Amino acid sequence: MAQKTSTIKQVVLIPAEPKAVYAALTDAKKHTAFTGAKATGGAKVGEKITAQDGYITGKVLELEKDKRIVQEWKTTEWPDDAEPSKLEISLKKKGSGTELTMVHSKVPSDQAESYKGGWIEFYWDPMKKYFGKK
Repeated sequence: MAQKTSTIKQVVLIPAEPKAVYAALTDAKKHTAFTGAKATGGAKVGEKITAQDGYITGKVLELEKDKRIVQEWKTTEWPDDAEPSKLEISLKKKGSGTELTMVHSKVPSDQAESYKGGWIEFYWDPMKKYFGKK
């Protein structure tokens, strides 16, 4: 039986240029710096990625420099028979910052609520803080 899935959409304003936000999400060292947890890969299409000290694994599907990131994505809590989710991040200049739109689809429905909060707690809030200090 196919796993029921959900889609999470979040829009957040980050106090940095799209180029800087894109780099923070695709450069493993910068990703590690803003999340405080080890990340690997992310800068090339087809490259395997990890984030949050190995909690997240996946693969880069598409990159449009400074504008768009598409990844295949799952966590260590994913049901064994579940397919990877699809993570799409779009970046658009807005004022002196970046409007980041995240669409995370094919998320196991019973975990969607937890991931909604996780994105804010482990990504958007730390990213705002990281760029707020610069």
